[in-house]
Amino acid sequence: MDRERLTDWIAAYERAWRTAGTETLATIFTEDASYQQGPYLEPVRGLAAIARMWEAQREGPDEVFGMTSQVVAIDGETAVVRLEVRYGLPVTEQFRDLWILRFADDGRCRVFEEWPFWPPGQHSALPGQG
Repeated sequence: MDRERLTDWIAAYERAWRTAGTETLATIFTEDASYQQGPYLEPVRGLAAIARMWEAQREGPDEVFGMTSQVVAIDGETAVVRLEVRYGLPVTEQFRDLWILRFADDGRCRVFEEWPFWPPGQHSALPGQG
């Protein structure tokens, strides 16, 4: 993995989130990928399970959100990205996030681990947190 491929992958992730359905997930995640939404949560395992999780958490392709990212580090197949995400207009939810990603040789993510951080007084919208 290099910075250009990682930046392209992040853009593809955002496009997939904004696209109706989950068919595009196979272009960014391996079939056996794991997706951990927080450091104390059990990972969601497998592409089909990740697709179900995405559908349950998105409002749909018209959901208003903005996402900015900054690559922090890349070491071989492992990358760390810092993000800021804002939902709504006006903003109704925001958080900062760290992604620890491990990639397969074909550039798809095989391990997705996120560490979300909410502003003081705002709680997570994820099940089992907040």
